[in-house]
Amino acid sequence: MKKILILMVLAATVLSCGTPKTVLESKKVIKGNWNLDNITYSETGTFNVKLLNDTSKECFEGSTWKFISNNNEGSYTINNGDCPTGERDFIFTIQEVNKESGLFDFLLKPTDAKHKSADGSGFRLKLARLSESSMRWEQTVRLDGEPFTISMNFSKISE
Repeated sequence: MKKILILMVLAATVLSCGTPKTVLESKKVIKGNWNLDNITYSETGTFNVKLLNDTSKECFEGSTWKFISNNNEGSYTINNGDCPTGERDFIFTIQEVNKESGLFDFLLKPTDAKHKSADGSGFRLKLARLSESSMRWEQTVRLDGEPFTISMNFSKISE
């Protein structure tokens, strides 16, 4: 009887540690090809921001992104001819922050073509909006000691 009780507790523990349903649904929605339409800031002015330790806002706008949700891999391509063009690879994770509010964190780690991270570093972004046709990421950083939010607005191209 003791063994059965222990097995039931162990099974309940394993099942409760699975990926939340809302995260699985989000991964289905994010799957496919997206266009990064525009990037906005919470403050007005001209800022020299290097996004994802890669390049400028102007270079990222118009880039195309591909998300493969079954293995959490993807890539983005900088298309602007005045910028360092080409494809960059990454891995990503969606983590639920608050089930009631529907807020998620999005962790993006740049990788090589074999999806191996050189140093394990990544970027934590807020997945502020996700629908079948649009997505918005927000990253809050500090500027002169005050919060400064960078918003990246995407539209879905295809699945």
